[in-house]
Amino acid sequence: MSDDTIRLVTIGRILRRRRRLLTVLVVVGALVGHGVSLLLPPRYTTSASVLLPGAWEERELLTQAQVATSSVVIDRAAAALGWAGVDGRELREQVGAKAADGNIIEISGTADTPERAQQLSDQVARQFVDFATRIVGDSADPEAAARLEALRQTVVQTGRRITELSEAAGSGRSVESVQTRTELEGLRTTLQESIEKLEQADPTADKANMVVMGPAPRPVGEAPPTRTQLVVGGALLFFLVTVVGHLTAARMSRRLRTEPEIATALGSTLLGTVDVPGGSGAHRPGGRGVRARFRRLLGVDVRWDVPAPRSSGDEAGRRIRYRRVAARLRDRLPAPRLLLVVVPEGDGIARRAAGELVAEAGSDPRLRMVEVPVAHPMVPDREGESGVLVVLSAGSWTAAELAGVAEACADAGHEIVGVVLAGTVRTRATRSAGRPRDAVVPAFVGGEDVKGDAR
Repeated sequence: MSDDTIRLVTIGRILRRRRRLLTVLVVVGALVGHGVSLLLPPRYTTSASVLLPGAWEERELLTQAQVATSSVVIDRAAAALGWAGVDGRELREQVGAKAADGNIIEISGTADTPERAQQLSDQVARQFVDFATRIVGDSADPEAAARLEALRQTVVQTGRRITELSEAAGSGRSVESVQTRTELEGLRTTLQESIEKLEQADPTADKANMVVMGPAPRPVGEAPPTRTQLVVGGALLFFLVTVVGHLTAARMSRRLRTEPEIATALGSTLLGTVDVPGGSGAHRPGGRGVRARFRRLLGVDVRWDVPAPRSSGDEAGRRIRYRRVAARLRDRLPAPRLLLVVVPEGDGIARRAAGELVAEAGSDPRLRMVEVPVAHPMVPDREGESGVLVVLSAGSWTAAELAGVAEACADAGHEIVGVVLAGTVRTRATRSAGRPRDAVVPAFVGGEDVKGDAR
């Protein structure tokens, strides 16, 4: 197919001419999605938030998120929940954690019921806080803590000494004693504030105070993918696969569409193009049986990758084309002018065009039409014919298939004197005067179709 394959008009042609097939496959895709939803039990997800006060770097928050889903935390949560047949290994697949803005770790839990999802998230959050708090407390520097405690004891002793000095300063009746006692109390206050600032500056003090920000909310809907999403997704997937498959097949198609390519494949000259009135069955191949009826039911027996028939002038204009082809045949044939018309089997358009050409030619030249199976072409042996005229429609056959027809003609002793291409046109409501339509397609001259299995 040409580069025009991916145009919107091509997509529209697929939707229009394959609507039955697309409808069936969309329904099948929806049923497949529904079946998958039955195999997958409903899942509910909720999350609990843990606040980490203090100054935390981004990598530290990521580490805490990994700690929240570690085996130690999950195993403790599984033991605390006590669900029958559920251990820590199974819960690890249902728990997730991520670092959010504001030093918050969001712990999500997924279960088959909303109640279990809520219990799982809350229990994992509590176990994470307990475990992380213990880790922070154990990781504190013991020497720094000892120094801070020694400093605190020194401040207490200094406070006692200040009290003694304040009492020794007198009853406070004199100006000097009042000033001394005021300075000593100020020194005591300064020492207490310094100790408080040291305790607040301890990085482990805030990090150990993790807080669970309330219970996890109970989920009110299923976690994706829901049954509706699976049904819609299955229908959409089958639809897209069908459309893409049609486009891919068209792009990879090797059917010949241009006049020079077809003439070259048959090794002959193009004598002209003729038209036949198009309709719903113009490109519909013949055939009987269950398979053929099934193809007609789905609408895949009609070619979708051929353009819509162009508008036709009138019956007289179409007859002129047939007369010109017949005249060219008379010019190319010696006497006696007997010619074998070969039509590929299954090419309904070419078969109708060949019938009209036989009727138009009459007895000069006298034409005998046969249908030849393209898969295993067999052409009758020469019996006084002056050659073979091949009639076919464009875009229906590959170069290899046409080459096989040409070889079959050569094996039977026939020379291909010309090629005629047939196409479909849309007829107008009113027809010009002339012969009736039913009289245009006569019976075959010779009254036989030749079919075979091998060349």
